[in-house]
Formats: sequence, structure tokens, C-alpha cells
Amino acid sequence: MITRRWLAAGAGGLLAVLAVGLFPANAAAGEPAAKESPKVELVLDVSGSMRATDIDGKSRMAAAKQAFNEVLDAVPDEVQLGIRTLGANYPGDDRQVGCKDTKQLYPVGRLDRTEAKTAVATLAPTGWTPIGPALLGAADDLKGGDATRRIVLITDGEDTCAPLDPCEVARDIAAQGIHLVIDTLGLVPDAKTRNQLLCIAEATGGTYTSVQHTDELSGRVKQLVDRAATPVVKPVATEGAKSCEGAPKLGAGLYSDRETFGEHRWYRVDVRPGQELRASVSVSADRAVNNDYGVLLRASTTHGREIVRGSEAGDGRTDAISTGLRYPKAETGDEDTDADGKPLAETVCLQVSNSFAAGPSVKTTPGLPVELTVDLVDAPDDASDVAAFGLGRGWWLLAVLVLAGFLAGLVWGWISRWRVSVWRTN
Repeated sequence: MITRRWLAAGAGGLLAVLAVGLFPANAAAGEPAAKESPKVELVLDVSGSMRATDIDGKSRMAAAKQAFNEVLDAVPDEVQLGIRTLGANYPGDDRQVGCKDTKQLYPVGRLDRTEAKTAVATLAPTGWTPIGPALLGAADDLKGGDATRRIVLITDGEDTCAPLDPCEVARDIAAQGIHLVIDTLGLVPDAKTRNQLLCIAEATGGTYTSVQHTDELSGRVKQLVDRAATPVVKPVATEGAKSCEGAPKLGAGLYSDRETFGEHRWYRVDVRPGQELRASVSVSADRAVNNDYGVLLRASTTHGREIVRGSEAGDGRTDAISTGLRYPKAETGDEDTDADGKPLAETVCLQVSNSFAAGPSVKTTPGLPVELTVDLVDAPDDASDVAAFGLGRGWWLLAVLVLAGFLAGLVWGWISRWRVSVWRTN
């Protein structure tokens, strides 16, 4: 009998081990699937101008190869990395052929460092600088899935394949709502190259860096690859309506949208009694705009009565302009309830407007990037006049100033009388 029990226990243990091996814990019902690995593609300019020897006494191509070797050694294991080149294969003068010269050198995936380094070692400065087509190719290389995606563009000159403007290409990529960020690095850049790379980066929320030395290049690329591996909150793409009726209903979260110059966009949020709505919006100027602009975030009822608003104005070049608002909804105790006995929510209409304008040569499509944050928290105990206790009302601040002035006057008068009496005595 004892032997049979031991055999039964052993068989049960073996089955349990097999079950764990076949069905991992993270695949259990109701648990989230494993997070998808972030994707990064390095896009390297291999055009003829990379022969110039002005980076630490060696050619730009040699500096880029050295930096790539250092970066490949430091890529985190969880990052899927690929390499794309532009201007690496066609040495001729045919513009149509040269402007199609972009190719994936190493596919996006788990990194084989030896294979990737060998591929980079074969590169030699050759042809044109088709930045726009290279960005389109890199975006296609990274498509699919919900992983963090990043393009790191390294070039020493501006695009030579107009009219396909790489800045417009970057805006179109950003307008797709796939949250693909493009970072740009300029090797010993001139003013035109700097402006173009800055425009590409700003269009997708990326960064621009000017590079003069090899260690700056390798250090910055390492930093950008590591940043891709760092978890971030990705905005949920949404599309506001032209009026509150039919506008998308949003819960707490981070959202992205596009808004053309001078447009109004509407969204809806349900706020229950005892909750406070906190909302903020940022509109990015990803292209040249005229001075004197502003952004408005307005909360109103479904009947059009304004509840509260936040606004901000600017004058001069800036990357983004932001504003926010708070709306606490007090509990009265006699609210209507739903089938579950919970108080019915009030639908609040959020209006996002901007007063950006641009010159006739600036394209208005796609629209300006909009990032909207919505949060619902517990309302304060006295939600009727919450701003008054934070000196948010003019009369409250005025009363404090008057009282402070009165007390200061009394103290100063007493000191003056004391000084006069001492003077007379002496």
C-alpha cells in the first residue's frame, strides 16, 4: 500500500512538472502575454561625402564604423536591432537610380554581433543621400506589433533627392499613429543639414544631436538604443470630432491626435459625482509657424454651458504649448442611480482648439500633433470652490494683500513713532 502511494505521488509530481514545462506560468488564463521586444533600426548614410576626414583625424565613414562596433557590443539582449543604409551601392550619376539606393543591411531581429559587425565592415562611401526613401524603408522594416519602435538616422548631409522632402515623410509617418520615433544625428553638420534633421526629429517627437567626435557618436547612439528598451507609456491614437455630439468617449489615459491650423476638436469624458476630472493638452509645432499663437482646453456640458477652461498663449519659436484644467464634481446625495445603484455620470465635453498660423509656403497637412491626458481622481471634500483655497480667486488674493498691507502699515507707523520719540529724548 505504501509503495503504491509513493508511486502515485511520483506520477503526480511528474505530470505537474510536464504541465509547467508545457504551459508556462505567464501563459496561464487571465494573465497578460509576454511583452514584445522593442525594435530599433540604425539608418546610416554611406554617400560619397562620408569620405571627408574631419572627425578626430579620420574619415566620417571610419568614425561611423568604430561607433557602430561599440554600439553593437552594448545592445541590450531584449532589443531587436536592424541596420539600413542609404547611398551605399550606386556610384553613378543617374539621379533616378541614386535616389532609390537604400537597402536593409541587417534585418530587424535578435542581434548576431559578429554577423552585424561583418556587414558594417564591408561598407564604403559610394553614392547619393536619399534620406526620404530610407526613412520610408525603415518604417516598413519596423511595421507590425505594438512594440516600442525607433529609427536612429546618422548622416553628414541633407537629402539630395528632392522633391521627396524627408521632413514631410517624417510627418506622414507620425500621422499614421504608429508611435514610431525618429532620432537624428548630424556628423559635422552645416546649417541646412541641421535644420532638416531637426525638422525630421521634431515631427515624430524624437531628438536631434550634432556630432563632432567619434565618442560623441557612439555614446549618443548607445543612449538612444537603451532608451528604446526603457518602458514608456504610449499614447492611444484617437480622432476628435467637429462637435461634442458623436465625439469619442475617453477614459483615464494618454491619447494622441492631429489637429490642423485653427481647428476645434471635441472629446467626451464621463465624470461621476465624487470624482474630479483633470485634463491637459499639448499641441506641438512640428514646423515653422507664425508668432502669436495659443491653445485652449475647454470643458462644457452637453448643452453647451461652459464649466471651466484652461488656455495658454505664446510668442516665438517653441516645440510645444500646453494647458490644463480641473473640474471637481461634488456629491449631493440625491443623484439618480443606474441599475447597479451607482450615481449616474455627467458627460463632460472637452474642446481642444489652437490658434496656430503659418505662412503660404508651409504645408498644413498632416495636422499638428496633439497629446491629451485625461485623469479621474477622488474629488476634494468641498468641491464647490476648491480653487478659492489655493488663491485661485481674485477676491481672495486681494483680501490677503489688503490685510498684509494694513498690518505692515501699523508696524511701520509704530517703528516711526518710536524713532521720533528716541530722537527727541536725545
